[in-house]
Amino acid sequence: MAAPIQPQKATYDAIVIGAGIQGSFTAYHLAQRHRDTLLLEQFILPHSRGSSHGQSRIIRSVYPQECYSRMMPDSFRLWQQLEAEVGTRLYRQTGLVVLGPAGDPELESCRHSLGDSQVLNAAALAQHFPGFRLQAGEVAVLDSTAGVLFADRALRAVQEVFRRHGGTVRDGEKVLHIEPGAVVTVTTTGGVYQAPRLIITAGAWTGPLVKPLGLHLPLQPLRIDVCYWREKEPKSTNMGSVGPCFLTLGLSQAPHGIYGLPALEYPGMVKVCHHHGSPTDPEKRDQVPLGASRPDIGLLSSFISSYLPGLETQPAVMETCLYTNTPDEDFILDRHPKFSNIIIGAGFSGHGFKLSPMVGKLLCELSLGEEPSHDMAPFAITRFPDVLQAVL
Repeated sequence: MAAPIQPQKATYDAIVIGAGIQGSFTAYHLAQRHRDTLLLEQFILPHSRGSSHGQSRIIRSVYPQECYSRMMPDSFRLWQQLEAEVGTRLYRQTGLVVLGPAGDPELESCRHSLGDSQVLNAAALAQHFPGFRLQAGEVAVLDSTAGVLFADRALRAVQEVFRRHGGTVRDGEKVLHIEPGAVVTVTTTGGVYQAPRLIITAGAWTGPLVKPLGLHLPLQPLRIDVCYWREKEPKSTNMGSVGPCFLTLGLSQAPHGIYGLPALEYPGMVKVCHHHGSPTDPEKRDQVPLGASRPDIGLLSSFISSYLPGLETQPAVMETCLYTNTPDEDFILDRHPKFSNIIIGAGFSGHGFKLSPMVGKLLCELSLGEEPSHDMAPFAITRFPDVLQAVL
C-alpha cells in the first residue's frame, strides 16, 4: 500500500533519500528534533527491492569489533524506546551462540565484548540447545541478550512515528539530480525539493547517486541467497520455534561466516545463510542466469550436515536480499568531503539493521553539526583512497 497522499511542498529543513531502515531512523531522529523532514523513496512502500524487507533480523550485543559493541547498548535502548512509542513488540529474545575454534581471535573479541560471557563446549552446547553439534576443538560463546528483530514491523513502526512527528514521506519518486550548494536541490520524478541539509541512505543505489557529486565510493552490491531449512522431524529440535540465533567465526569452510535464526517468515523452519554473495546490479538482482551455479547452497548444505544434523540438507525455500559491502565491511557514516551539508550513510555490509537506531542518530547529529554520540573515525570516507573525483 502506498503512503498516504500528503500535501506537496518544496522546502524542508532536511531531506533524506532512501526509506530503508537507516534512512527511516535518520528521518525519525530529525523529526524528533523538530526539523521539518522529507523522506524520499524511489519505490512504492512497502517493497522488497532493497535490504530492509523481510520479517526477521538478528540483534545481538556480541561483536568482535569494539566500535559496534560500544554502540549496541544505545541501540537496544533506542529499539525499546520505539517499542514504547508504538506500543508494539519489535524484538523476541532467543539468545545467540557464536561458534568457532577455541582461541580464535575474533571469537575471543566477542567473548571480551560481553564481559562475563558464557563459553560452552560441545556437551554444554548440546545440553542447552540440542540442535547443534560442535566439531573437535570448537566452542560456543553465548550471548543471552540476543534475539530476533521483527524487521518489517520495525520499519513500519519507525516510519509511523516519523509521520506522527510531522515528517513527510514521498514514495514512488526516483531521484534524478542533486544540485549541491548552501541549499541543496533534489529533483525527483515527482517534484523539486530544497533543504539546507541532505542525507543519502540509498543502499545499493548510493554509488550511482553520489558519483555525479564527484565521489566514487567503493561500494559493492551483493546478491545474497536467503535460505530456509526444514527440520527432518517436525519439532524434533525446536530450532524453528524457540531455538537460538547463531553465527560462525573462523571456520575454514565458511570464510565469510554463516548465520541462522528461527524463521518467522516460515514457522518451523530455520533461516540459515552465508554472510556473502555474488556481485550484482541492484536493478537486476532477481535475474539469475540460466544454468548459473549457486556455490553458497553447497557450502550451507555441508555446514548443516555437520553442525545442524536435525535439518534437511536442501533448502525448502530460497529468496534473495541485497548487501552493499565496503572493502573492510565497516559502515560509511560521514560528510561529503567537499559538500559538508551532504551526509552519507552506506555500506552496511549485511550487519546494519540491528544498529540502525544508532546509525540514524549519528547521521542526524552529523547533519545538524552536533557532536556525534560515538567515535566516527572507523566510518570515515577518507579511509578509502582516491574517492574524490572531478564532478561531471
